[in-house]
Amino acid sequence: MSDKSAFEGFDFAGFWDDHEYSLKSYVEPAPSDELITSIEEALGGFRLPAAYIELARMHNGGALKRHCYPTQEPTGWAEDHIAITGLYAIGRTSRYSLCGDAGSRFWEEAWEYPPIGVYFADTPTAGHEMIALDYRECGKQGEPQVVYVDQEDNYSITHVAPDFATFVRGLVGEEEFDTSEEDRKKAVEKVEHGTLSPIVQRALKAAGPRLPDGERVLRILARQIVDEKGHFSLHADERSHLMYGLMFWLYSQLRTANSFEEFAHYPKGEASYDRPCYELMIVLDLVTDPYGFCTGGYAPGFVRDWWNAQVSSGEIVATPEGYRFTLEAEAALLRRLSHFVRFV
Repeated sequence: MSDKSAFEGFDFAGFWDDHEYSLKSYVEPAPSDELITSIEEALGGFRLPAAYIELARMHNGGALKRHCYPTQEPTGWAEDHIAITGLYAIGRTSRYSLCGDAGSRFWEEAWEYPPIGVYFADTPTAGHEMIALDYRECGKQGEPQVVYVDQEDNYSITHVAPDFATFVRGLVGEEEFDTSEEDRKKAVEKVEHGTLSPIVQRALKAAGPRLPDGERVLRILARQIVDEKGHFSLHADERSHLMYGLMFWLYSQLRTANSFEEFAHYPKGEASYDRPCYELMIVLDLVTDPYGFCTGGYAPGFVRDWWNAQVSSGEIVATPEGYRFTLEAEAALLRRLSHFVRFV
């Protein structure tokens, strides 16, 4: 067996993105031989690629700055590449590790992803597209290919790279696919003229005079986000927090959430807009019934952090019916919305 490194000559400068959320949710200490064996057994006996283990001993999981990989055919993410959020650590303590709460088996059991091997990287679509080590051809002890699995396209599987080392070496920054001006124009068109989610339309109607000209308020806030970022995406900034608040307030016009998960995620296996949820209000649409005004993906941690802060500060409270804004928090939210859009 060769002792040559799978990453010999590879420059890792600018590869990892060690921000706080990544360190908390993805990264674990370098794995021991005993832990690796334990994880492989828990995954169903799949032998992890030597390159995966080598990388984990240098930096065990994490978000990436070089997070795009070119593709030869269009995917649900882009015409010429895929994007990933982070690589999963060999471990089980971080949420996004191979055997963590959102690890490989979770995607098969909770999201019904096909059991083709090991799901090792998530994407900005919050679980609707995943990256996997595909062992179907090589067997559990062989060298797996890297594939992209699209849940929204009936779990279609697209070949990405012949092996894990090739995949890592081929990752590049998003600037390699710089279409920023074109993307900005598309984002402006989306937020100004894209059809709203059926859920949002129902919620605006239910809100009535409590949010006069609510659609205009929503579109102005979204346009401000696009003007600031060049694209329509939500993170941890002030306007994103305001959008999270607006979505929760609109959600509350239709339903009371019993948990963050109930507010944020749509029930798996239910392909309709009947039950309100954050994901189907502004993030994702259904293939069979698309709408235009959506971000196309998100990092759930940003929304969860916003929710936790609102609960900790007492702005969102648990009532016998479920979680709601207090009357004072609701009034403050509507005042802030008015402040952001009044000069437009």
